[in-house]
Amino acid sequence: MDKIPLLIVAIVILAGVGFWALQSGVFSGQIGAPVETVSMPQGIVLFYGEACPHCKNVEDYIDQNKIEEKLKITRLEVSKDQGNSNLLVKTAKDCGTDISQGAPIPLLYDAQKCYIGDEDVINYLKNEAGIE
Repeated sequence: MDKIPLLIVAIVILAGVGFWALQSGVFSGQIGAPVETVSMPQGIVLFYGEACPHCKNVEDYIDQNKIEEKLKITRLEVSKDQGNSNLLVKTAKDCGTDISQGAPIPLLYDAQKCYIGDEDVINYLKNEAGIE
């Protein structure tokens, strides 16, 4: 009978540890402090990565054609900024994009629709900037 109180104490301790683990995200892979959320900027938003060759094509097109003199574009780098990366994932999901292999870049969002890949993004910029 002396083992019953010890067993009850052990169960209470394990239940407390289990509750703590669930609350802290140990089982969901979300250990640590929550990542800050970034709100979507107004207007045209371009998600890109510094090492992405397709993103470089878009950046070069923007620079060579002085697109930012005609359109206001907010550029969000995603490889070094977790908040921007989270916003990219949310935006891609909201657009119905399959993100099972990761969120695609470059991705341009104009508050209505997503444009994915350098060709799609460049075609959008050509149309919006009035370039033939």
